[in-house]
Amino acid sequence: MRTAFYISDGTAITSEVFGHATLSMFPVEFNHQTIPFVETTQKAHEIKALIDLTAQNSGDRPLVFFTFVNPELSDIILSSQGVCYDFLALASKVVKKELNVDPVPKIHRTHSIHEASYDFRIEAVNYALANDDGANIKDYEQADIILVGVSRCGKTPTSLYLALQYGIKAANYPMTDDDLEKGNYPRCLLPYKHKLFGLTINPERLAAIREGRMANSKYASLRQCRIEVREVEMLFKRHKTPYLNSTSHSIEEISAKIISETGLTRRKY
Repeated sequence: MRTAFYISDGTAITSEVFGHATLSMFPVEFNHQTIPFVETTQKAHEIKALIDLTAQNSGDRPLVFFTFVNPELSDIILSSQGVCYDFLALASKVVKKELNVDPVPKIHRTHSIHEASYDFRIEAVNYALANDDGANIKDYEQADIILVGVSRCGKTPTSLYLALQYGIKAANYPMTDDDLEKGNYPRCLLPYKHKLFGLTINPERLAAIREGRMANSKYASLRQCRIEVREVEMLFKRHKTPYLNSTSHSIEEISAKIISETGLTRRKY
């Protein structure tokens, strides 16, 4: 198995994003290793030695995706036996040519705290936690969006990701058997129908998730999952609630699709 390193003098999130996006196009399995905060030449030499050792032990050159502000650190990694990719250097050359302005590198700039955005996100996370799973229906007036769907279809992680990544206040409400039998949204949601966004999921996937939580229960049975999914999708269609099937999408993809379909915007930095 080939090894892929994601290295940075910061969080290495940028290296991971670019690297994963690139490698996802190839039907090859990788051993992924992320190494953040490589901020000294000593640390860079240690990582170079690790890359070289990995190449010697495996017989294959590791793929190395890195971003550094300090060119001295870049040179050390470039001298390794890895196949190195520096996305920022390539992109900054193109942008510099277009803008006719020299870049001013600053360590940790990409993922450092922007105070206003940080406050928005923390407030949104607190809101998502307080309004998870229909726990606090009195605060729906403050919600930017209310995710609805059957239990275990991905509402909670999506709510938290929308809050943490975008600063969006996302509540979520689980549609119960009683709600679905009545064929209507519960009374607490009716004034906020314009804020509702539905999540659904394939019954087989839902049954597998629920089986891990409550094995051999009616709740986890495929029959029950099929009934709930069918009824909730009928409810979405009846009320013209936009909805998305979460089965084959990551939380990041689900969140991005919700943003795209609803027109919600990220809280400004």
